[in-house]
Amino acid sequence: MGLIPLLRSRHILSRGGPGDEGLPHLRVLTDSWAVGDVAGENQGASASEDHGRYRRADNKAQAVLHEGDLGRRVVTSRNRGATRMSAFTPQAASADIGVFGLGVMGANLARNLARNGYATAIFNRTPARTEKLMAAHGDGSEGIFVPASELDDFVASLSRPRVAIIMVKAGPDTDIVMEQLALRMEEGDIIVDCGNSLFSDTIRRERRARELGLHFVGAGVSGGEEGALWGPSIMPGGTIESYTRLGPMFEKISAHYEGEPCCAHVGADGAGHFVKMVHNGIEYADMQVIAEAYDLLRKGLGLSPAQIAEVFSTWNEGELDSYLIEITAEVLRQKDSHSGCALVDVIVDQASQKGTGKWTVQTALDLAVPVTGIGEATFARGASCATPQREAARGLDAAALPLTISEPDTFIDDVRRALFASKLVAYSQGFDEITAGAQVHEWNIDKAAIARIWRAGCIIRAGFLDDIASAYEADPELPLLLAAPPFAQRFEQCLPSLRRIVALAATSGVPIPVFASSLSYFDQIRAERLPAALIQGQRDFFGAHTYQRIDKPGTFHTLWAEEGRPEEQWD
Repeated sequence: MGLIPLLRSRHILSRGGPGDEGLPHLRVLTDSWAVGDVAGENQGASASEDHGRYRRADNKAQAVLHEGDLGRRVVTSRNRGATRMSAFTPQAASADIGVFGLGVMGANLARNLARNGYATAIFNRTPARTEKLMAAHGDGSEGIFVPASELDDFVASLSRPRVAIIMVKAGPDTDIVMEQLALRMEEGDIIVDCGNSLFSDTIRRERRARELGLHFVGAGVSGGEEGALWGPSIMPGGTIESYTRLGPMFEKISAHYEGEPCCAHVGADGAGHFVKMVHNGIEYADMQVIAEAYDLLRKGLGLSPAQIAEVFSTWNEGELDSYLIEITAEVLRQKDSHSGCALVDVIVDQASQKGTGKWTVQTALDLAVPVTGIGEATFARGASCATPQREAARGLDAAALPLTISEPDTFIDDVRRALFASKLVAYSQGFDEITAGAQVHEWNIDKAAIARIWRAGCIIRAGFLDDIASAYEADPELPLLLAAPPFAQRFEQCLPSLRRIVALAATSGVPIPVFASSLSYFDQIRAERLPAALIQGQRDFFGAHTYQRIDKPGTFHTLWAEEGRPEEQWD
């Protein structure tokens, strides 16, 4: 697919207005285009100001790029009079790194790079965002920005080997931008996708880039808007060669924990985005089980959101110390400015999602890895948005007992311990998925390093990640995180509380999908023998799917339809 069909397929091209004969064109608001061979180029030349890195020309105009002009460096401009924008033409090879896409995350990442001493080229398909960033932060106080109004100029401004970061919506838009950059880059240049892309898409893009002599890096970035600005956790994949160029910059702008950067090379092609996907899956489970703990405290003790906030603040001073526990207290303390009620009480009880939790569960199913906590958390978001089903079910009899708590302090401590145990299950399952993914895709992922780079900057940062790192350093082939010291002992200490909470919630009709699934997973994984033997017998009965025996090697099938039902060995 060429560039024109790609652009048209995503509605980047619009139809021409009056006088344009309905031709497809790309509208870019600008004052004038300060590049060669532009009709009326000198109209704004006298107003240009040279900042050493770029030239700005002020002249009221709107550029119209027709289909036949796509890929050319110059366009014609025509006066419009009402709109006032600026065109930026940077010096060649004047930037250390570039950011394509200046939404909040992209702009903040660019500011982070510039503030840390890297001359940062910036470009946005809608020039107004470039103009906005330069107006707010282009005075040099945050470092050097190298703005460009033309994509050709953006790429030319990058020092070789060029590094261009894509910060656009994950999906087809990323493919479009990648192809646009690839057309203008040279062998050895590096394209970096810092969006939340599906790892399999990253594998495909890396293969495509390799065919063109380029490097493609899928880098997971966690920490939200503030993290992008002040230091996120960064999980880059790609080649070792690309990390040699990119790594020092990413390590410098990342969050730091006790002096160590929260950034490390994760593995080849899609490994970075795979690990970020699992990170987000753990985040789903963590958030859901925190919400379940809140629900139990509120329904069981009748506490207000502000009172529960104090409980969470106290918990955050102990083994539950984590970013999500911290912000939970902040959210519960917040008052609604309109009603004066707790903000949480005026928010519609529907939790949306962008897809990374779903991807984590789908991939785990492909890998046959049980991530039950993540799965239940993802389904819980779906259930919260199932309005017709929820309305239809409200009249049904729950056959539940009253939730009566006779010892509030004991109950609060039980919820705390159950919460900690369930969080451990979510992390253990997440690392199991990382292990399985690394085996299938032949990634050499250092799980101890992953735990270390999650200790700061990211959403699931937590105090016990130090212990997770130590566990995988002691045994890189650790089969089950829950069974490793000190987690085995800590989980055993919390287990009675988890059982009490699950039993109490079940008899009282309080939904606790992650608490319950965490306990069920533990009981499954520790069981000496599971009823799966019956399932395999059923499969052999209706589908001749065979089975193995406990007393001798081989694959067997019972001839269920024959008299006497003899057994035969198939190998």
